[in-house]
Amino acid sequence: MSVRLSLLAILDQGPCYGYQLRHEFDRRTGSIWPLNVGQIYNTLERLERDGFVRRGETDAHGHVYWRITDTGSAEVARWLSSPVRRTTASRDEVAIKLTIAATLPGVDADAAISAQLVAIREHLALLRSDAPVTASHGEAELLARSLVRDAALFDAEAEERWLEHLRRRLAEHPAHALALGLATDRPKRGRPAKPAAAPAPAVA
Repeated sequence: MSVRLSLLAILDQGPCYGYQLRHEFDRRTGSIWPLNVGQIYNTLERLERDGFVRRGETDAHGHVYWRITDTGSAEVARWLSSPVRRTTASRDEVAIKLTIAATLPGVDADAAISAQLVAIREHLALLRSDAPVTASHGEAELLARSLVRDAALFDAEAEERWLEHLRRRLAEHPAHALALGLATDRPKRGRPAKPAAAPAPAVA
């Protein structure tokens, strides 16, 4: 989740100060990813360093307004029009933890899976419960909240299905068949040596 570009996209709508940016971010994400003000100002300073925003005027309350630059607007347009590329190398902590557990001798991987299932089902129950609706929430804000909640719900449901799949897969193998002890051959430091170049053909 790109906080940096999300804040930049909000600034593309008009100048904002730090607390205002946090409020606008919360309105658009249902407060599911709360940001602290320190994080926002650190992000703004990096955006300023990169030429995407500049400091504007200060109001009577001491609020410094930040303005997007033309370069920043172009970056927002590029971000919004480009898909988020997912890679097979993404590091999912749950997947890594449980596959490591499944290959460690003496570790009860099924117990680890059970603990994770309990946690994800508690999370699912929370997501499925109705979020409080107040008079201050307009139609657009309510839609934004529900969309973010739906995305989190689908992710959690996918994790639950993967955990059940993992449990079934591990049940097909005896525990000792999955255990990996430490390798006896020790990897060498540094990069592997390049293969020697083929000799040049002799000239007649």
